[in-house]
Amino acid sequence: MNKELLIVFVKNIKLGKVKTRLAKTIGDQGAFEIYKELFKITERITTNLPVEKRIYFSDVVIDYKWPNTYKTVQQGSDLGERMKNAFLEGFADGYEKIVLIGSDLPEISEEIISEGFKKLAQSELVFGPADDGGYYLIGQTKINTGVFENKPWSQSHLLETTLEELTTNNLKFSLLQSLNDIDTFEDLIASDFYKRNPHIQKMTKQIVNQ
Repeated sequence: MNKELLIVFVKNIKLGKVKTRLAKTIGDQGAFEIYKELFKITERITTNLPVEKRIYFSDVVIDYKWPNTYKTVQQGSDLGERMKNAFLEGFADGYEKIVLIGSDLPEISEEIISEGFKKLAQSELVFGPADDGGYYLIGQTKINTGVFENKPWSQSHLLETTLEELTTNNLKFSLLQSLNDIDTFEDLIASDFYKRNPHIQKMTKQIVNQ
C-alpha cells in the first residue's frame, strides 16, 4: 500500500452553485464556465500523480470523472468539518502522509503537490498559502483536528490565525509557494490563467459589458 494519499475536494458543476462570489460580477453562467475550466485543470494535474487518490464531491459522485479512483461525497456541516472527516478517514485506513487540495487553482501543478508531500518528511503539517489569506493545500502526518475547528473560513486571516495557533502549541509546519485561487472577479483578471486564455477573456468581457 502506498502510504501517501491525495484528497481532492471538488464542487459538483451546477449552475448557480459554483464560484458564487465570482458570479456576483460575471453572473452564474460565467462562473459556471470558469469553474468547468478549473475542474478540468485539477483532474488533469492530479490523475497521474504516483500517490493514492480520493475524490470528495460536494453533492453527488460523478462516476466518469477520475476513472478507477475512490470517489465519495463530503460529510460535515462546514468546510472545516468536511476536511477533518476526510483526514480522519484517511488516517484510519493507514495512510501516513495526507495532502488535501481544492479545485479552484489554475496554477496548481504536479510539482507543487509533490513538494507538499516532501515537506511532510520534516514537518507535521504543510500549507499552500493562497493570495487571499486562506490556503489552497493542507497536509498532515497525523490528525490534528484543531486546524479545522473554530476557524474563520473564507476570511482573509484564515491562514494567519491557523499558523498562530500552531506556533503557540509548538507544532512544526512548512509552507509552499503562494498561489492565487479564483474566488472573485479581481482574482480572475489578475491570474495568468485569465491572461493566457483568450476564450475566457472574450466571454468575461462580453458578460461584464452587457
